[in-house]
Amino acid sequence: MKGIVKRFPGVLANDNVDFELQRGEIHALLGENGAGKSTLMNILAGLYRPDAGAILVNGRPVHFSSPRDAIRAGIGMVHQHFMLVPSQTVTENILLGLDEPRFLLNLKKYDQVIEDLGERFGLKVDPRAKVWQLSVGEQQRVEILKMLYRGAQVLVMDEPTAVLAPLEIEGLFTTLRAMVAEGKSVIFISHKLQEVMEISDRVTVLRRGKVTASGIPTEQVTREELARLMVGRDVIFQLDKQPQPPGELILQVDDLHAENDKGIPALRGVSLNVRCNEIVGIAGVAGNGQRELAQVLTGLRKCTGGSIRFKGEIINDKSPRCSIDLGMAHVPEDRTHVGSSPNLSITDNAIMKKYHREPISRGWMLDMPAASQFAQELKRAYDIIAPNVDTPARLLSGGNLQRLILAREISGEPSLIIAMQPTRGLDVGAIEGVHRLLLAQRSAGAGILLISEELDELLSLSDRVYVLYEGKIMGEVTISNGSDSSELVEKIGLMMTGTPLEQINEGIAG
Repeated sequence: MKGIVKRFPGVLANDNVDFELQRGEIHALLGENGAGKSTLMNILAGLYRPDAGAILVNGRPVHFSSPRDAIRAGIGMVHQHFMLVPSQTVTENILLGLDEPRFLLNLKKYDQVIEDLGERFGLKVDPRAKVWQLSVGEQQRVEILKMLYRGAQVLVMDEPTAVLAPLEIEGLFTTLRAMVAEGKSVIFISHKLQEVMEISDRVTVLRRGKVTASGIPTEQVTREELARLMVGRDVIFQLDKQPQPPGELILQVDDLHAENDKGIPALRGVSLNVRCNEIVGIAGVAGNGQRELAQVLTGLRKCTGGSIRFKGEIINDKSPRCSIDLGMAHVPEDRTHVGSSPNLSITDNAIMKKYHREPISRGWMLDMPAASQFAQELKRAYDIIAPNVDTPARLLSGGNLQRLILAREISGEPSLIIAMQPTRGLDVGAIEGVHRLLLAQRSAGAGILLISEELDELLSLSDRVYVLYEGKIMGEVTISNGSDSSELVEKIGLMMTGTPLEQINEGIAG
């Protein structure tokens, strides 16, 4: 890609960008949220046309009018925001748009083909399930399978490891290396700098639409240098988490049962507790009941058994408003469709939990000047980068949208925060900001239930970690400053694949 320029109203997304991919390499593309990575790759995938510049494939100029043109040229992209039809099955989504099969569709045959492909790449998903029934992590697996099924020679992978356990990530890396050995090429977009250092051959970094490093051999740079190239400043990877004695019990969950969207048991006897002044982590591979746990706790899903006590009050199957009024905040995993209303302004999104209270509400009328002032204060305090508070939420980058959601939730001074994947898809600078906010809430006396698939995040922030596997708690580990991180990772990794903690401890003792 040579001299690529792409403008949107008020934004220069790509400013004369050069990007070169060689046959048989894994090339990492790094940058902050909003740096222009997705725009550049959308141009390569045929979704956008550049305002200037050229694309050459195998030395020949190409012009893509659609993703179909890009796929014909051997370029397939797994998008950060999924391009799936919710009402169709996994298999139907994967076959959609292909010339074959066209008529007599033997779905059972293709279900088996997709299932075998998933097993081969360690991307387990039910081919017969409707997409709307899948978790965010499972939907990402479908996107990866879709491109693998089409046999792309150049595979653009956006955060491909976000849904995998530590053991499975190594399996995926083995697969990527095998693809590269066959002459295929991979563009690897990730915010996990440790993974970039491990898997990539070369690195290109974008900042504010411009290239700050082009095709540097990965072995010649450090993680700290890459972070500085991305955000323009030094990034602190090890946050200062002060030891803090836990306070009173704020959340008590006993023998909780719930079903998923298919009517199959998703939570099977979950028991846990959270105290004030502590962060409690939930570890697990995507699709093991994390989404259902967060939804039941926040009143978005009915439970089928067990009890939930918040501040001593049983809140089983009560409305979300009840939990909000008691002081519960919720940071959902899906920022765009659950955490915000994309077409509404920053102001409207900021007041979603306060619109019925003074000073924003005056009887049955909204006081819009007061609402706007409230949103301005949040924008300034949480460094939300946007032209003004009337900007629609859909125009914010991922990091700024997450800051808006956190600002709205934290401004209510919650006593308990349910945070589900709060840093998924964010760059290192934005992740550092989210982590600081969560630790500040811990210091202020809040209890936090942190549900994440990022083991490094859980180990650096949590005081205790529960591991969830197929809807059951496999065990609980306590994390202190003197903990052996490698031993903890091994224990948690084994529990994430279904080994109970008692069995692990017996093995160590033996």
